[in-house]
Amino acid sequence: MLSVFSDDHFMKEAFKEAQKAFDEDEVPVGAVIVCDNRIIARSHNMTEKLNDVTAHAEMLVFTSATDYLGGKYLNECTLYVTLEPCVMCAGASYWTQLKKVVYGASDLTRGFARHQENLLHPKTEIVKGIMEQESSELLKQFFQNKRD
Repeated sequence: MLSVFSDDHFMKEAFKEAQKAFDEDEVPVGAVIVCDNRIIARSHNMTEKLNDVTAHAEMLVFTSATDYLGGKYLNECTLYVTLEPCVMCAGASYWTQLKKVVYGASDLTRGFARHQENLLHPKTEIVKGIMEQESSELLKQFFQNKRD
């Protein structure tokens, strides 16, 4: 019998990726893509490592997931990400036609919802606030360390 995992379960996996980013001195955002109740892609921010401003966790998992599936659409998949996607990542998720986006912490300055919620595909379901406190605390700690 197939076990069905919760949004909490998969967000914990995304949070593990955020912790990797933190440990690598990257902005601690992690993401996983889930299809058929299985993680098919995982990554974290790598903008410093790759010297690429577009190397956000979401962008990297989109590329990995579409490569894994052999097609450009993720309309049967869910993105779990520890921070609300920015406009760039929301726009990319529109084109992948994601089934669902689940995020932890809201981004009050750069998050897509602050600009225009319909940046996501009209069929994309949105769930927010899963592991919000943990995700937010990791980000706060990262930026506090930068200021110290």
